[in-house]
Amino acid sequence: MIHRFQTKATTPRGLTGLTRKAHLTPLEQINSVLLTSSTMKDTDISDGFSSSREHLRSIEQRLSRLERQSDIIVGIAKAGLYESWRRRFRPRLWDPKQYLSRRIRVPPQYHLEQAPDNPPRIAIVTPSYNQGNLIAATVDSVLRQNYPNLVYLVQDGASTDNTKKVLEAYGSSIDWRSEPDAGQSEAINRGFHKIDGDIMAYLNSDDTFLPGTLAYVARAFVDNPDTDLIYGHRVYIDLNGFEIGRCVLPPHDAETLKWADYIPQETLFWRRRVWEAIGPFDESFNFALDWDFILRAQTAGFTFKRLPRFLGCFRIHGQQKNIYMGDLGENEMHRIRARYLGDAPGQYEIRRAIIRYLLRQMFFDWIYRLRLFRY
Repeated sequence: MIHRFQTKATTPRGLTGLTRKAHLTPLEQINSVLLTSSTMKDTDISDGFSSSREHLRSIEQRLSRLERQSDIIVGIAKAGLYESWRRRFRPRLWDPKQYLSRRIRVPPQYHLEQAPDNPPRIAIVTPSYNQGNLIAATVDSVLRQNYPNLVYLVQDGASTDNTKKVLEAYGSSIDWRSEPDAGQSEAINRGFHKIDGDIMAYLNSDDTFLPGTLAYVARAFVDNPDTDLIYGHRVYIDLNGFEIGRCVLPPHDAETLKWADYIPQETLFWRRRVWEAIGPFDESFNFALDWDFILRAQTAGFTFKRLPRFLGCFRIHGQQKNIYMGDLGENEMHRIRARYLGDAPGQYEIRRAIIRYLLRQMFFDWIYRLRLFRY
């Protein structure tokens, strides 16, 4: 009897894929190659899509981080921190509103200042016009100096408010005149035509002296016989007389002065010889009269000295000239720069010219604020 066996095609153990393909028919081998190629292409495309998704996800994460950072920056700006930092780390030379108003504080020795023996005569003129609500504080700050050799005159420009009534209340304590004039420069010149002194200064009817200023200034001139003009640090005050800022200055810089007027006018004093050589004030100036006077003195060879002390207070309020005479002030400063620099520079050139002085001013301001040095 014949037995029929049914055989099963199997791949011997250990044979490779190529060997297995060799056992296939030609048609089966072709189909296998096509199938493998298709599978490889699908895998490559899938890997490409996966890589693209990861790249997009990375970009989205970066954008998300940038959005969070921008939100933080916006939050800082809204909270006022940026403005606070910007104000804190910029020059405060012409920045009057530096902090909330507070009572003026001066060291005790300011009140104890003594005039030198044989004190030089000090002549002060206060030009005034329609500032009856402020002039009493100005006059009081002069009289309370108790300086033993003082001549003081208020030259009023025929004010129409209560200025004359305020001045009348002082009786014989002060000398004053009220008559029409052409402006501040003419008022000052008229005043110094009537009075004179070894040391001269003018104090506007909205500004004030700090205690002991006249005695300190007189001693400074006595101790420095070769110095012709002196000035000091400034305190900014508001309409009500509260302190709102301070201006601490580095030593005098003659070159910077040609580009910008940094000398606080209410702290400026000069010897009579300066007035006799270059006076009076140029009455064509209504705004920059003090800067013109200072530069004429410097050009004539007179010497300057910045004193290490706060001498006066500059009042910030809505009625002062530098607010409503903005365009006129710019034109007058333009004239002065053209005269002493040969031409009138733009703001960019001015900033470049004075940047070293501003950096020095920032340094002196910071060591004062950090209480590393006191005035």
